[in-house]
Amino acid sequence: MNLLLVEDEPNVVSVVSRGLTEEGFTVSIAPDGSTGKQMALENNFDLIILDIMLPGINGLELCKIIKEEKPNTPIVMLTALGTTENVVTGLDNGADDYLIKPFKFAELFARIRMLLRRYSGIVNQDQIINIADLQINLTAKTVKRAQEDIILTATEYRLLEFMAKNKSKILSRIDILESVWDIDFNLGTNVVDVYVNYLRKKIDKNADQKLIHTAVGLGYVLKEK
Repeated sequence: MNLLLVEDEPNVVSVVSRGLTEEGFTVSIAPDGSTGKQMALENNFDLIILDIMLPGINGLELCKIIKEEKPNTPIVMLTALGTTENVVTGLDNGADDYLIKPFKFAELFARIRMLLRRYSGIVNQDQIINIADLQINLTAKTVKRAQEDIILTATEYRLLEFMAKNKSKILSRIDILESVWDIDFNLGTNVVDVYVNYLRKKIDKNADQKLIHTAVGLGYVLKEK
């Protein structure tokens, strides 16, 4: 289990990281909100422990940002602000639990176990799509082919994700335009063909098994041979 602790108080960092490490967790540390944001969004953590009073981005704002991008990542907030209003504000920003400083490590550990159990049934739900040796991580928005990372632009990724979610289904150019671009294009445009070719060069070029196929006169389909 990989946990992220976003905390600027050295004493809290020391106690929490040491205790969690002894319990078998891998703990990453972010000393401020900006670093915490970057680490949380660029990596997959099983749970995040987040202080409210942070340099840079405060914990409430950071919690909201993380939950918008990764709603299935549980967050425990730590704070010295223990009024009911503060607790409600934290929960309204997406926190799953709220622990008031000073706290005992045993209580924090119990809450972490509870949240991990609660989320265990949904953490991996529909987050990975495997087609042959192609793997798409819907949460991290990463793509691998034969275990090799494939770097896609945002538009290329949206196109691939849409095709993968509709595996083996022939998708017309209009279907793709409406779902991937969500904008009215001139029907004479070849934007779909251009981006399908971009994907083919990255997904299929060096692979023996081609996954992106043309259905002549109909559109495109992503499927195993």
